[in-house]
Amino acid sequence: MNNKNLPIEKNDEETLTLFIGPQHPGSGHMRIIVELDGDVIIRIKPDIGWVHRAVEKIAETKKFLQVIPLVERPMLIDAPNVNIGYVQPIEKLLGLEIPDRANYIRTILCELSRIASHLYGLGLFGNMIGNSTVFMWSFGDREIILELAQELTGARLTYSFFLPGGVRADLPEGFEKKLEKGLKYIESRIPEYMALFVENPVTEDRLKGVGVIKREKAVEIGLTGPNLRASGVEYDARMFGDYGAYKSLGFRPVVKQEGDCYARLLLRFGEIKASIELIRKAIAKMPKGPVMHESMKGMARQIMLKVPEGEAFSRVEGGRGEITFFLVSNGTDKPYRLRMISPSFRNLAGFENALIGQRLADIPAVYGSLDYFPPEADR
Repeated sequence: MNNKNLPIEKNDEETLTLFIGPQHPGSGHMRIIVELDGDVIIRIKPDIGWVHRAVEKIAETKKFLQVIPLVERPMLIDAPNVNIGYVQPIEKLLGLEIPDRANYIRTILCELSRIASHLYGLGLFGNMIGNSTVFMWSFGDREIILELAQELTGARLTYSFFLPGGVRADLPEGFEKKLEKGLKYIESRIPEYMALFVENPVTEDRLKGVGVIKREKAVEIGLTGPNLRASGVEYDARMFGDYGAYKSLGFRPVVKQEGDCYARLLLRFGEIKASIELIRKAIAKMPKGPVMHESMKGMARQIMLKVPEGEAFSRVEGGRGEITFFLVSNGTDKPYRLRMISPSFRNLAGFENALIGQRLADIPAVYGSLDYFPPEADR
């Protein structure tokens, strides 16, 4: 084999350039280009685009309703949060006031999705640093949440449950009891995760003080979601966004100060607890009433929907951070332009800032702590 074809090269500065990925076992559909001095990282570049979906361009060819499952695909493990982010600009242009009960149902499903998203990310994180038991536990426990979401929506992953004007259906009969049973189970499991994984001396040695992103740097580079809050920034789109029932539920985000891999791990467990509390509050305070705006009832109206000419913006908080949409309508039944920014795309900046000066062996720990999801960035 010609040496020029090898994935490792030695350059003129006596450093090594190492290509990790883009095959799935390497980095999950992303190539990481690492320059090493010995085993110390001096430069790192995430190279994305290997699973690009062209969602924004395809959206221009689809009816407004057809775009809902399209935007869910890159974030299939957190579909409700991206779903609500897309329908919001449509509702703003239509001037729709969403029924209160629909807002509560939206909040419940979004928080269930956040729990499932965190369990997914925590399982991969554990596997990346050698704890395969956590991987099996979290994916097994995630099934409890997926079953509840399926009971509510009729689908397993990409629900397309939120439509312009409300939600597809009310809570099924007996759902509240099943929901509480599932939440109690997840709650009971958290101490076991703490004992096996989080408070494990091996985990602590591997993560504490590693991949530190300081507060000022996190703001400067535009980190979002749990990665931002783990660096001491109390910002969450649920605090400021005009969606769901969050303002009525007294929501406050979980925040850590250390900004290292361990803080990002702890924060996600804290967010699972917070989501459970939010869901319980939403069930307790949920008003009675319709779940769809009167003008949007019936699938025929949704399919034939034409949105008035104009522009609208939305921001919502997904499991991995803030999701933003900018929609331009020219008055037809298709978006004229759709702009979608995903949290994983914004959190790419965390790789360089967390890994410069770290050891090569720290890459899996930092990668897992950032909870990066390649299809989400390659929207």
